[in-house]
Amino acid sequence: MKTTAAVSLAALFAIQAARAAAPEALFNGVDLEGWGAYLDKPGVGMADVWSVRDGILICKGEPMGYLHTLRHFTNFHLVVEWRWAPGGNPGNSGVLLRVNGEPRPLPRSLEMQLKSGDAGAIYGFHGMAIRGPAQRFFQRSGSPLTGDMSGVRKNEAAEREPGEWNRAEIDLDGGRLTVRINGRLVNEAEGCEVTGGPIALQSEGGEIHFRKVEITPKP
Repeated sequence: MKTTAAVSLAALFAIQAARAAAPEALFNGVDLEGWGAYLDKPGVGMADVWSVRDGILICKGEPMGYLHTLRHFTNFHLVVEWRWAPGGNPGNSGVLLRVNGEPRPLPRSLEMQLKSGDAGAIYGFHGMAIRGPAQRFFQRSGSPLTGDMSGVRKNEAAEREPGEWNRAEIDLDGGRLTVRINGRLVNEAEGCEVTGGPIALQSEGGEIHFRKVEITPKP
């Protein structure tokens, strides 16, 4: 009986662990449930910039700001699939991680860059700590928009042509951050500041579409 009970308990723990590690859709493909927004223009609401059509999350790209989860996350594996509007001009956007501090057009956070031609670069804004290989690491200061900024340039380009879908896999665990674009490892960083915060998608010029935003939290 004790052996049977032990086996049953182990099986229950295994099931719970599997459920805890299962991916969770942050974007449900229907509406913006679970999201809030900050936009740098008085009187402009979330629905004026962000909408859902045919299972796709559409961002007009202006005014500047971001759509953010109402929940906070610290360590996770995040999958984001995006494209620039077919037939339009590709622009700038990004996935913001561990957002914290006061709301502002570009908040204190880590960013995985989505800017056309530079997807996969990693930045830390307003003193958010991050480090990387010396040949690709840089620092800047004095900008009202970014504050004291650190960055790690991508080691290769892996984006598809504008208008085609891309897949980013972002793994953030403690101080370590890795980025894969379309299955290729394009960047790694370490020494990332560890703090909980929302995940956000930027509105920063150019219409951009998202069809998957999926997270697997880590302990």
